[in-house]
Amino acid sequence: MNPLSLLKKKEKPPVCSAVIVAAGSSQRMGSDKLMMKLGAMPVLARTILAFENCPLVDEIIIVTRTDRLEEIADLCYKNGLHKVRQVVSGGATRMESALAGVSAARHGAEYIAIHDGARPLVSGELIERTIYAAQKYRSAVPAIASTDTLKAVDEKGFVAATVDRESIRRVQTPQVFEADLIKGALTKAVTKGLTLTDDCSAMDMMGIKTYLVEGEASNIKITTPDDLVTAEAIVNARGDYNANRLWV
Repeated sequence: MNPLSLLKKKEKPPVCSAVIVAAGSSQRMGSDKLMMKLGAMPVLARTILAFENCPLVDEIIIVTRTDRLEEIADLCYKNGLHKVRQVVSGGATRMESALAGVSAARHGAEYIAIHDGARPLVSGELIERTIYAAQKYRSAVPAIASTDTLKAVDEKGFVAATVDRESIRRVQTPQVFEADLIKGALTKAVTKGLTLTDDCSAMDMMGIKTYLVEGEASNIKITTPDDLVTAEAIVNARGDYNANRLWV
């Protein structure tokens, strides 16, 4: 029997706040990727909807650029995304933006899930699985194995070594943590001016081990125009259940 199934029966469901980080500049895309249509709706709306529909998510905080606050708040209001409680300004770095989001979470939040706004294809099942894992292990993130051969390179661009891909994983979001732990870890990272690429790195810095759950190959991050093409193919293959909904 799946141990997470036993966990669900024995323990009360966790209270989780979701922080969606959407404060990037979309430089590699060439235009605002979060407002581009993916199927019937904007990329960011599809991302938010995944958490809106998750019964374990109590509230949603969106972190964005100051110049997009009104636009995103309007998007959520007009489209009935009722779990979105705040839209807040991000910082100059990924860590500063994540800290702004977790700092805005409701006082009673036990866990905080931090997710990339540009990962719109995350499934509800993956969100729930990661939240339950965090309830058990305090810190949990989804990850997938690499199917490519990995090489380490030297400073001149030559291959230095072949990396054992069996011990390597590609980390995704949502990354879910005990609320007090991630607030403390991000505060410390920002205070020290550290440049970290994901939130579980802040937990590593605190000496807290993060449990890896099985991620999803379809949970891609849209960064380039080619990624959007891939995402469109995934949406079409799934069948867009929101195709008849008018998004404004």
